[in-house]
Amino acid sequence: MISLLMVCTGNICRSAYAERLLQHQLDEIAPGAFVIRSAGTQALVGHPMEPSAAQRLTLKNGSDMAFMARQLNENTLASVDFVLAMTEEHRTAVVELSPKMLKRSYTIREFAAVIDAIHDDQNIELPRGNSPETRTERWTELRANAVLKRHEARTHLDGKLDIEDPYRRGDTAFDAMVMDLAPLLDRIARFEISHS
Repeated sequence: MISLLMVCTGNICRSAYAERLLQHQLDEIAPGAFVIRSAGTQALVGHPMEPSAAQRLTLKNGSDMAFMARQLNENTLASVDFVLAMTEEHRTAVVELSPKMLKRSYTIREFAAVIDAIHDDQNIELPRGNSPETRTERWTELRANAVLKRHEARTHLDGKLDIEDPYRRGDTAFDAMVMDLAPLLDRIARFEISHS
């Protein structure tokens, strides 16, 4: 099983939305093959998803049912294949908490750009197939190649690494969150589709 962890501040808006939408997308592609979780660097522990985020998630057929915010800690990071942080500051917090996560932690924008860079590289051919063994091998090789493509991805993004926090900022900010996150999550899902 492939494990991804989304990280933001309170764990009720950005990372919560990303967790539930990507889980929905990947479950449609490979049911039971992925576990997507989230946590906050200053989590509102036990709180449900922020209603504005939940409403927008529902519009994309995701569900906020039984969601509860949780605090980022070393246990949260155990056995995680990738951490996808909403900002560079969140990524830094992850690495400071667990230095071994350095090569597994990206901002979500950075990770999507890394996937694009790997896709465009004719010399990289990741394993294709639907078996659990092949999927594990594919994501292991993705992790190794992602480290090599990080600089290229960051150059392409030209410093735009963060997803803005919409918390308490109204509908326009939440709409912007969705417009930012949805294409990135789609890119991760398409990666799996294209290699299945």
